[in-house]
Amino acid sequence: MKIPTISIINSVLLYVVVKIMAEQKICEDCKQKHDCRSVYRQLGDMKGPSVVVEVIVAFLLPLVVFIVSLAVFKEILAKAISTQHVQTALSLLLALLITFICILIVRVINRRFGQGSAVSNK
Repeated sequence: MKIPTISIINSVLLYVVVKIMAEQKICEDCKQKHDCRSVYRQLGDMKGPSVVVEVIVAFLLPLVVFIVSLAVFKEILAKAISTQHVQTALSLLLALLITFICILIVRVINRRFGQGSAVSNK
């Protein structure tokens, strides 16, 4: 499966934004409505590095870590604790802790290697 290039994605986003702006009643009375279209077109034509990796690390990785660790802790605690409510609460707390540690590790790695990405907190 081929991943769409950034220019195709930008073109689709530009079309969606222009379409939404055309349908909104707010833009009808605006004196700068034609300038907005040119600004969004310029933003869509900008060239820059891909942010796919940063988006995956920032949003998808913590979510996957949380879900996997929740499932693992639920299984481990099911054998050790008989009360269902305590199993669920401890699994949730431990999964949150692991996810928080994962986020901290990613931040340290980003700072250590000097990546000025969206993942690092400035």
